[in-house]
Amino acid sequence: MQANTQQPIRVLLVDDHAVVRTGIRQFLETTADIDVVAEAKDGRGAQMLLIQHQPDIAVLDLQLPDMSGVELARWLRNHYPAIGILVVTAYDEDPYVTAALNAGADGYMLKTASPAELIDAVRAVHTGRAALDLSIARKVMRLSGATSAEGPGYKPLTDREIEVLVLVAAGQTNKIIGRNLSISSRTVQSHLAGIYTKLDVNTRTEAVTKAVSLGWITLD
Repeated sequence: MQANTQQPIRVLLVDDHAVVRTGIRQFLETTADIDVVAEAKDGRGAQMLLIQHQPDIAVLDLQLPDMSGVELARWLRNHYPAIGILVVTAYDEDPYVTAALNAGADGYMLKTASPAELIDAVRAVHTGRAALDLSIARKVMRLSGATSAEGPGYKPLTDREIEVLVLVAAGQTNKIIGRNLSISSRTVQSHLAGIYTKLDVNTRTEAVTKAVSLGWITLD
């Protein structure tokens, strides 16, 4: 039997509570494909560890002693755009959700999530898929009614771009989307590039959130 040579997903945990970090680490490391390579209790420490370890995913709380998780996410997105950002927090209020997603977070999970849900969220972010807690996804849907008429006008998406974005919102990878639509993964990526330009966003999660807020798609 051929050995599995795939490298595990390298994760940095950032939370000011040691007990919480330990719990999340234990959850994530129950699977062989995730490796927690470092932990930080504040934003400055996280920045140093990000430079040192270059993880695949940063798992962030929103409340840190020296800076907010939103500030850290924005810094990370600007300096290390290839590193995925997964917020894991106790806060589900609208301003926190909006600020985190606008800062570039690829996923938003609550600390009430099960170990399996956290593992799935890390895997989703690592493969470029959106990872939203179900209650957060529903919240985004509710917020769409208040924001769909606000902001500048956007160039409408084509029917094919809508099809791609709906499948992105369902958590499908480019490969699976291509298979479902009978197009290549490269064509899917081309459609995503067009979607990003039209919606003035940079990530899949931002694209889904913006499209929902405009009332162009819904989250089931």
